[in-house]
Parts: sequence; C-alpha cells; structure tokens
Amino acid sequence: MLMRTDPFRELDRLTQQFFGGNGTAARPAAMPMDAYRSGHEYVVEFDLPGVAPDSIELDVERNVLTVKAERAPAYDDGADVQVSERPRGVFSRQLFLGDTLDADNITAHYEAGVLTLRVPIAEQAKPRKIAITGGSDAKQINA
Repeated sequence: MLMRTDPFRELDRLTQQFFGGNGTAARPAAMPMDAYRSGHEYVVEFDLPGVAPDSIELDVERNVLTVKAERAPAYDDGADVQVSERPRGVFSRQLFLGDTLDADNITAHYEAGVLTLRVPIAEQAKPRKIAITGGSDAKQINA
C-alpha cells in the first residue's frame, strides 16, 4: 500500500497559487501524481513536464521514497520576461512504501514529461495456496 506523507499539500497548493508556483531547495513545490495498483505492482506517475531526465533524483530510505526534480527557466537571468506562469525550480514528493511493497526492485521510466515508477508487491504479501495434508488425501486452500 502507498501512503502519502504530505499532510499539508492543499495548504501548499493554495500558497503556491497565491505567491507563485516556483519551488526552492528550502521549500520545494509539490508535483502532481497518480497511483494505482495493476496486477502484482503499484504504478505511480508523476507529471514533470520540461524537466531534464538527469535532474531527477530517486531515493529510498527506510521505506520512504523521495522523488526530487528541478526545472530551470528557459531564459537567462538578464532576460526581459513578459509572462512567467510555468512552474520552475525544485519539485519534491515523498511516499511511504508499506511493508507489503518490494522497495528493492522499483523501476523508473521517464517519457513525454511523465515519470513512471513501478513498485512490485513483495512475495510475502502475495496470495498463496497452502497444502493441507491429513488422512489419505491432500487439499489446497487459498490463504
């Protein structure tokens, strides 16, 4: 099971709308995501349009997955900017990976501005059959 560790996300979203959507290293902006279960894995998709693949960092420590990315402005500091609405700066998101997930075998793919992570369900969490013996025949029961 995936659990978000971001209890103030709505407050951050409103603050970003009011004060601007740029994140800094000290206060990174949140990134939108979808998470769903597909078979024996969880799929998590993060929207990171315009982010260079080499600026994305993924870390897992004590079952906490941290995704961090940075999008630099496309213009120089001396440019006469007329409109700047696209979010830029540092983006970060943390997810708690429950004990039923296999954090050692996460795969990541980045294409068309979407970072897709696949987190397999741990073998010990998958349903399995247990053989019951007794008397002259054996039965299997779903556990």
